[in-house]
Amino acid sequence: MKFDRQPMVRWYNVRLLATTGLKTIISSLFGNFADKREIQAALSANESFDYSDNEEIWVDYIADIGDGFNSTYTMAHLLAQPSLKVDGKEIKRGEVLVMGGDEVYPTPEVIEYKNRMQGPYNAAFPWQENDEDRPHLFAIPGNHDWYDGLTNFIKLFCQDRAIGNWLTKQKRSYFAIKLPHRCWLWGIDVQLHADIDRPQREYFTEIVNDEMEDGDTIILCTAEPAWIFDSIDKSNDTYDNLKFFIERHILLKDKKRKDCPSKKLKLLATISGDLHHYSRYEILEDQGGGHLITAGGGGAFMHPTHMLKDDLITADEHHAELKKTYPSRTESRKLAFKNLLFPFINREMTMMLSFIYLFIIWFLQSMSDTTITSQLAEVPYQLDNLGEIFLIVNDALVLNPFGIIMNLILIVGVLGFTDTSFGRGKWNWIAGVFHGIAHVINLYVLLWLFSRVNSLMLTGETFGEIYNQMHEWRIASLLYTILFVTEMLTIGALSAGFIFGVYLLISSLVFQSHPTESFSSFRETTYKNFLRFHITAQGVTIYPIGVKRVVHHWTNKGTEEKPRFEGKPIKYELIEQPIHIKFNRHETLVKSTEQLKTRI
Repeated sequence: MKFDRQPMVRWYNVRLLATTGLKTIISSLFGNFADKREIQAALSANESFDYSDNEEIWVDYIADIGDGFNSTYTMAHLLAQPSLKVDGKEIKRGEVLVMGGDEVYPTPEVIEYKNRMQGPYNAAFPWQENDEDRPHLFAIPGNHDWYDGLTNFIKLFCQDRAIGNWLTKQKRSYFAIKLPHRCWLWGIDVQLHADIDRPQREYFTEIVNDEMEDGDTIILCTAEPAWIFDSIDKSNDTYDNLKFFIERHILLKDKKRKDCPSKKLKLLATISGDLHHYSRYEILEDQGGGHLITAGGGGAFMHPTHMLKDDLITADEHHAELKKTYPSRTESRKLAFKNLLFPFINREMTMMLSFIYLFIIWFLQSMSDTTITSQLAEVPYQLDNLGEIFLIVNDALVLNPFGIIMNLILIVGVLGFTDTSFGRGKWNWIAGVFHGIAHVINLYVLLWLFSRVNSLMLTGETFGEIYNQMHEWRIASLLYTILFVTEMLTIGALSAGFIFGVYLLISSLVFQSHPTESFSSFRETTYKNFLRFHITAQGVTIYPIGVKRVVHHWTNKGTEEKPRFEGKPIKYELIEQPIHIKFNRHETLVKSTEQLKTRI
């Protein structure tokens, strides 16, 4: 497949922000009125996918994948290898690959899927015509897949198509996979608001009643790490919806409800992406046990881990302890300092800020009897006279209500960026206010500085004669304007971007907020990960595979139509020791024996 290699998404590109924001609003407003999951349910039968005849099976899980080529292809290349050697043993490629959400960024257009996901995966594991053991592919949608109402997701994953040598099997955006030894893997679709629709609930109820037995075990895949969101923001109802589903369809907490199945099951682990790092919480054994794993390291920018709590209490009052993060929280804090490079990495955003500065100055200039720049040019450099800057600005604003409005718009606009979901509540708002005020102060200090410097320079010995000559030609103001605008679009842009980066750094390290905004700003490609499951008669073993550095120099040794990329060896590692989860069906066996004795 011919495709164009893409760089990491530039999340602070102004046009992209506007486009993505608009699609988010539209999909949020109309998603419930055009829910394609109901159409899927009407057009397809309730079917599970059966691999239970195998004595053992390997399953791969990866999430948040369709971003820049280097990181996406590095992880796809690893997944495609027949086996990997970790912990002194060979672990085989998954016979089933599960994609856990956000299969493309930033929005789910056909061309984005092709360039950012299909193309790299096709090249990493090309279609093999006579392969009878071709691995199967299942996917659940994340919020970025939902921005078009699942239109392109359904075309790509629900119509028996091939992505490389992986063959898609599902007919809906959710699925139930029957694995060996009475173990199941469920993938649920939580839409944009953690909503699990009625046809989906009926699907899993029917699967439980018709195909499962008491004591069967489940690995649950969802698109959002609800346990983390709930621990940070109690107003977030993501976990409440997940809890509702688990209680009604796995733990049998309400037998009176018609949509509650008739068998009690065991939840071994809940797996999610959405946050682009690896973290694992373990629920205490006396509270039912189980693991809460976030593994969103398939290729997108990295999310911080230093904001995660050591312990959390889930909505169902379970106590879970943080066992491992990747990267470590110390390394995560160090990476946050890359926000100081914000003006150099995010040039579009810094230029937009400088244009806003210029627009406000233009208003002040146009409404002043004597230009504010000429007044500020008279203020000397001595620190004890800098107060004059604000007196002159105050006088200009008093005569110019539109100038006041523009300043307020700048502050309110910056304040609107404040993160209200993560962090320290009201302190986030206070930090946001100071962020806005910092931009206003910066604006007027730059206005004074450029006015003063330009006045001295243009009337000095070096440029004085030229400036006087231009006065005679009546174009001196044009020269001054060009010089001022150039300074504002360079020095002004850098200073505005630096203030923005410092705000993100402080928010991340001090206020524990803006996890996405602070780390998407520098598009970090390190610390990628995926999970490899091994299901045997003894239980489930999870191998968390990490890649600290992705390969950045891939060379196409094939053709444009059939690319074949070569690069340096990929250095991968076990993030932590394999996680062994035993099948404990002793209680179920005792209950079954007692029921049999009663009937006899």
